[in-house]
Amino acid sequence: MQIDALPAQPGTEPDWGAEKLDLDAYLARVGYDGPRTADAATLRALHRAHLATFSFENVALALGGAIDIDIDAIQRKMVGEGHGGYCYENNLLFAAVLERLGFPVSRLLSRVRRGNAPVRWRSHTVLLVEADGRRWIADVGFGDEGPLEPVPFEAGGLMTAGDWTWRLDQEGDDWILRSEHADGWFDVWAVRLERQHAIDFQVANYYSSTHPRSPFVGQLVAQRPEAHVRYSLRNQELVRTFPDGRKETVRLSADELVDTLRETFRIALTEDESKLLRDLYPAAA
Repeated sequence: MQIDALPAQPGTEPDWGAEKLDLDAYLARVGYDGPRTADAATLRALHRAHLATFSFENVALALGGAIDIDIDAIQRKMVGEGHGGYCYENNLLFAAVLERLGFPVSRLLSRVRRGNAPVRWRSHTVLLVEADGRRWIADVGFGDEGPLEPVPFEAGGLMTAGDWTWRLDQEGDDWILRSEHADGWFDVWAVRLERQHAIDFQVANYYSSTHPRSPFVGQLVAQRPEAHVRYSLRNQELVRTFPDGRKETVRLSADELVDTLRETFRIALTEDESKLLRDLYPAAA
């Protein structure tokens, strides 16, 4: 049965491990030195700062590694080592930051749509956050189509940032995030207000990071939304998407791939990681 998944009061759900977060290190990493008040202005500023710092990426999986979504592992990888992460890592880290700042937060699992509505497994995490007496959807982990700022949690809630606009619609029990394209509205994901637990995310992460049908297994993926362009990388193919619907696609050499991950996607690759990537993707087609 669906329940109204109101954001939990900070510190009331210790299984998420927010108390283990080094808040000062995170804020220094994203370059945020503004107020530490649990209000909508801080929420928006942190959302933008997080996205400006961390890309959606699965380099660890592409190189044969694993994904650990314990908060210690996430902050070691992203805050300490300069990597990005995929949705669980980005949004669970951001949720811990918000909790430490006093925001009520609920972590929810959603079904990715990407423009159509087949019933996919719950593979994406989004955050329901309370600030200034209103509820908001925060999502720093979707990648290219993800919102640059929090979206008001209300039927028809709109948010525009840069050249992009998002809308939240309700259809029965589903809340659907849509992104405006040149040819109309594009379904991003759908979520229901059902309370989730840390173990639910562990199971979803295991499937997403190990199952051969997962889009993150067996290939390199990186994505980054910016105010005027969206970047999407799949193996050696880089796509730039613009608000008018134009797409520019380039095939990258091994050296270009490493440079793009470092510069466009802001991933602090080690020399070992760079060598492994060059070996895995040796030449452009």
